[in-house]
Amino acid sequence: MSLIDKDAVRSKISSLISKSIADIKDMEGMTQPISPENSIGRVSRMDAINNKSVMEAALANKKEKLSKLKLALNNIESENYGICSMCGNDIQEGRLIFLPESTRCIRCADR
Repeated sequence: MSLIDKDAVRSKISSLISKSIADIKDMEGMTQPISPENSIGRVSRMDAINNKSVMEAALANKKEKLSKLKLALNNIESENYGICSMCGNDIQEGRLIFLPESTRCIRCADR
C-alpha cells in the first residue's frame, strides 16, 4: 500500500474512531436501567426493556468495532497491514477504505 493510500486510510480510521466514540456515549445513555416506579403500562415497560436489550447488543458491537479500529490505526505502519491474515494476499484497497479494520481479503472473509 502506498504512502498516499495509507494517509487516506489513516484519515478514515481517525474519523470513524471519533464517530464511534460519540455514538457510544449516546448509546450508553439509552441503555440505562428502566426504573420499576415509572408510570408506564406493562406492555410499554416490556417494550422498553426489549429496546434496551437491542441497544445493549448494538453498544457491544460498536465497542468491538472501536477496539478493532484502534488496533488498525496502531498497525497501519506495520508491514503486515493490508495483508490477509489467512491467505497472505493483499487486501483490496477499496475494502480497506470501506472497512479499515479488515484483516482478511474478500475471499477469505466470505468463507
